[in-house]
Amino acid sequence: MAYFTYQGRDRVGKQAKGRVKADSKKEAIEQLKGQGVSISGIKELDSVFYQDIQIGSGVKPKDFVIYLRQFATLIKAGIPLVQTTYILAEQTNSKALKHALNDIGANLESGKAFSDAAANHPKVFSNLFVNMFRAGEAGGKLEEILERLASYYEKQYDTRQKVISALTYPVIVGVIALVIVCFLLAFVVPRFASMFDSLGGELPFITQMTLELSGFVQSFWYIVMLIPVALLVVFKLVSKEEKFQHTFDQVKLKIPVFGGLIQKAALVRMMSTLSSLLNSSVPILQSLHITEKVVENKVVEKAIKDSYSSLERGDSLSDPLSKHKIFPPLVIQMVAVGEKTGSLDYMLERVASFYESELEYTTERLKTLIEPLMILFLAILVGGIVAAIAIPMFSIFDSVQ
Repeated sequence: MAYFTYQGRDRVGKQAKGRVKADSKKEAIEQLKGQGVSISGIKELDSVFYQDIQIGSGVKPKDFVIYLRQFATLIKAGIPLVQTTYILAEQTNSKALKHALNDIGANLESGKAFSDAAANHPKVFSNLFVNMFRAGEAGGKLEEILERLASYYEKQYDTRQKVISALTYPVIVGVIALVIVCFLLAFVVPRFASMFDSLGGELPFITQMTLELSGFVQSFWYIVMLIPVALLVVFKLVSKEEKFQHTFDQVKLKIPVFGGLIQKAALVRMMSTLSSLLNSSVPILQSLHITEKVVENKVVEKAIKDSYSSLERGDSLSDPLSKHKIFPPLVIQMVAVGEKTGSLDYMLERVASFYESELEYTTERLKTLIEPLMILFLAILVGGIVAAIAIPMFSIFDSVQ
């Protein structure tokens, strides 16, 4: 929503001026016409005091995928672009997308191209979307480009969801395990500590360590609570550094089990993005530059930068990629064949499809394996504390008998 200041005359011809709140200039004019105001001038108020505050002004991937599918369907049905834009603005549940579409609709009515209007909303429409749409406008293949964009964003959404679902379970179990251990150390173990002290005698090493840890948690509980917060703050601060981001992404790729999953997701994102852009007739250097911004992995980003420099010098794309371990031989060979045969976009699409299948297989296998592993991990943690208390108890019972 935005505020507009207007001036004109009312139904009886008296001068009228004031402010009106609307999603777009067009909607503001319609509101005023409905009130019988003949407008002589209207202007949007740009001051921050007249703007709605939005937390997280981007659009959820799911909402954007739905929007693209509806967009492609309406264009295929022959509905004009301006009308389609306003229809979709009414249909969407995303406030950020609704505001952007209403603004784009007003720009379309004034003769501006959709891609140029969309470029004014970078938090809603990515550089990839704008460039692919612009290529569709120039080539008269808007319907085809929209179908390709919808398929691309659907695949990216599915890939992201697969990775999230594979990583969510161990994170949740890890947090639960930490809470249970802290509870046992803070409230259960101390009840037995006084009993062991009164009985005397030497305690097993595991029991001594558990009692000391319990004493630390009781005495310095605020430090235990602050450690995760402090680590998160430090991570947020250092994660802005380019060198740390690159090192962190390298470490993620080397994590046992999960490293392969992250690698496949990064390859799918890179190959499908580059393939979609090249398929839409976006120049290869521009395509690489856009892909670099969306891969969300500094290791892959560095490889793309090297490839960009190589192509600028007139060299190949595959040679710089072969120097980075994240790319398996299959990828390098397919890219090299695509360059030689002039079918790079097709080869990249085949590679993306292959790793999409691999990613699906890996996530399903992880879901099968990770549940018993996490249960075992939880059992070892809790069982270790229980054993630390139980072992001395058995010794006490033996001595009594």
